[in-house]
Amino acid sequence: MQTRRELTLKLAALAGVAGFGLKGQPAEASPPPERPGEYSPDEIVNNGHRFFGSITRGLAELVESATKRWGRPNGYILGQEATGAFIGGLRYGEGVLHTRNAGDLRVFWQGPSLGLDAGADGDRTMMLVYNLPATEAIFRRYGGMDNSLYLVGGFGMTALVNDDVYVVPIRSGLGARLGINVSYLKFTPASTWNPF
Repeated sequence: MQTRRELTLKLAALAGVAGFGLKGQPAEASPPPERPGEYSPDEIVNNGHRFFGSITRGLAELVESATKRWGRPNGYILGQEATGAFIGGLRYGEGVLHTRNAGDLRVFWQGPSLGLDAGADGDRTMMLVYNLPATEAIFRRYGGMDNSLYLVGGFGMTALVNDDVYVVPIRSGLGARLGINVSYLKFTPASTWNPF
């Protein structure tokens, strides 16, 4: 039996992103009670340049758009994920939540989707996090709508919300995907196959 991590990495490799593995795994830090500090758009774009590589012009435009809409994020997640859908779909991913003054935290996410959606993809993902009161507050469900249209490669942004906390995934991936769906992501401190 394979672990979820092994299967997620294999699915991402099959979708064409085998060379996009995360480098190093920072140790988990105990979150202090204070709210994480905010990042400027330039800091986010610079970190995205290092993470995504050559597709950074699109990243800069998406970060600028998100900043105009939600302000400055006080956290961001860098990770990878794999998805597949035919009417209903599943998404599994893992990464590290980075904050300015509350430490880094390893996170996993999973979730179902339902809609007019078909295809599979593997993505490198940067998630901007807005209004996060503490690092542990990331561990809940965030819902929203997603639409995808790409063959071979793509780059896009969606927004998910739970109360006042917004998670804005910016994805760059390879695969074939067409559709629109309603979905949620559930963030957990440990890997799980259960998307609900």
